[in-house]
Amino acid sequence: MYALKRVLLLAVFVTVAVAQSPDLLLSDTRISIHTLVREDVFAGLLANDMEQLARGEKNIDVLLEKRPSSKGDLLAWKGSATMYRAVRAYEGNNTAEFQQNFRRALDLFSQANQLSGGGVPAIVGGTYVVLADRLPKENRAAAWAQAYDSYKMLWKQQAPAVDKLPVHLRGELLGGLAASAQRTGHTEELATYLDKIIELLPNTPYEPVARQWKKDPNVAASSTITCMTCHDAGRLSARVATLNK
Repeated sequence: MYALKRVLLLAVFVTVAVAQSPDLLLSDTRISIHTLVREDVFAGLLANDMEQLARGEKNIDVLLEKRPSSKGDLLAWKGSATMYRAVRAYEGNNTAEFQQNFRRALDLFSQANQLSGGGVPAIVGGTYVVLADRLPKENRAAAWAQAYDSYKMLWKQQAPAVDKLPVHLRGELLGGLAASAQRTGHTEELATYLDKIIELLPNTPYEPVARQWKKDPNVAASSTITCMTCHDAGRLSARVATLNK
C-alpha cells in the first residue's frame, strides 16, 4: 500500500513539474541553483523522463559557468543525473556504459563533497536512497553507507531547527535518516528517527509508515519513507510567481 502511495505521489510531482528552465532564468541570481535544476533531474530519477533529465544536465553546465560559487552543489546535481544514467545502463545490460557513468558519478560526488556546498549532503543522500537498490549487488552496501553519512551530515546542519522546516523537508530529512540507518544496521538510531517522525510529523503520510516500521523494522527493506509529499513552495513556477508579484 505504501509503495503504491509513493508511486502515485511521485507521478503527481512529475506531472506538475515545470517543463524547463528558460535561459533567462538561469541568469537570475534571485533563484537558487537548486530551484533551477531540481525538477529536471528528479523527472529523470523518478519518472524516467530522459528528455527532461538531459535538459537539466545542460542547465547544470550553463550554471557552472554562471554561478562558480555554487560549484559544489552543481557537481552534486550532475553526479545525481550521472548516477541515474549508470543505473539505466546497468538495467539495460550495458556493462561498459554502466562502469563509465558509475565511476564518473562517484568522482562528481567526491568533488562536490570536497567543495562542501550547502546542498551536497541532501543531493547525494537523496540520490542514493532512491537509486541504491537498483545498483549491482556489490555496490549497494557502499551506496547505502554513503546515504547514511550524507544524511548524518544534513542532520548536523538542520537538527537545531528541524521542527521549523516545511513538512516536505522535515519528512525527507527524517525519512532519509531512518531509511539509511535501517539499511546500514544502525538499529538504535532507526528507532530514534522513527520516534522523531511520529513526534514531528503527525497527521502526515510519514507518520503511519513510521508506526508500521516500529512494529516491524524489516519492512524498511522493501520500502522507504522518502518522497512521500511534494514540495510545492520549492518549485520553479512558485518561485517565479513570487518574483513577478
